[in-house]
Amino acid sequence: MTELPVPEISKDEVLVKIKAISINPIDVKTRTGKGVSAVLKNDNPMILGWDLSGTTESAGDAVRNFKTGDEVFAMSRFPQPGKAYAEYAAVPAAELAPKPSNITHEEAAAASLAALTAWQSLTIHYKLNPGDRVLIHAASGGVGHYAVQMAKQLGAYVIATSSAANKDFVMSLGADEHIDYKARPFESVVKNIDYVLDGIGGEYIDRSLKTMRKGGTIISIVSGLNESVKEKAEARGMQGFTMRVIPDAVNIQEIADLLERKLIVSRLQKIFSFDQMAEAHLQMESGRTVGKISLTV
Repeated sequence: MTELPVPEISKDEVLVKIKAISINPIDVKTRTGKGVSAVLKNDNPMILGWDLSGTTESAGDAVRNFKTGDEVFAMSRFPQPGKAYAEYAAVPAAELAPKPSNITHEEAAAASLAALTAWQSLTIHYKLNPGDRVLIHAASGGVGHYAVQMAKQLGAYVIATSSAANKDFVMSLGADEHIDYKARPFESVVKNIDYVLDGIGGEYIDRSLKTMRKGGTIISIVSGLNESVKEKAEARGMQGFTMRVIPDAVNIQEIADLLERKLIVSRLQKIFSFDQMAEAHLQMESGRTVGKISLTV
């Protein structure tokens, strides 16, 4: 723990008193020198974190849509330093959305980077159509558990992969079919897929292509393990893309609306206290987190 001055804000920023944060695999990768560590390498101290929820303390002169005391949440500045592992953060007003009053700060913080990744992959990088057959890998994880819920809301037929232990969890999210990836190769039983959301990479790209129809689309979100997805897909008459989530005012408001209407929910495996950060990172690093984890500040 280090004591630092409260951040100063510019005219288009809001000072947020943070009530809760959430962490993602990119936090762990960056901490270990991978991820987006190159972007943060000159920061001393390096403050991780992009997911936050809290209340506005003050707003810059150009900010018109937030006032002191408003409850807000955001994915801040990604992939630039969001500095969410703190009591206060300076957040661009354009990246904030009002926190729905019917959810907790911990639930709101969780629905930032992971939920935006899922939403942008389903509505921007690929325009999901009602009736599409969708295959979602790592469906019990952070991005995956939001993607299952969102795909169902958009009218898709959702096939989800996870371990058998998480079958009930995945089905409770609305999945139409579940495949235990340990019990049998998913590509042996899944066919005519319109869209694959791949959160694993590597061999999963090659195996997923075998399940897809001609002209189908695969989006692989695991940086460093998906460089060849475009070429591999095109060789089979399909489309392959990588993506990196970006802050977007419209998208974060859409997430807020989905949360408020309970069309998606943040499923939290555990809520840690802020001084349990190391324990929270170890949980994320285990690769066995179901849904999301948040920390109360």
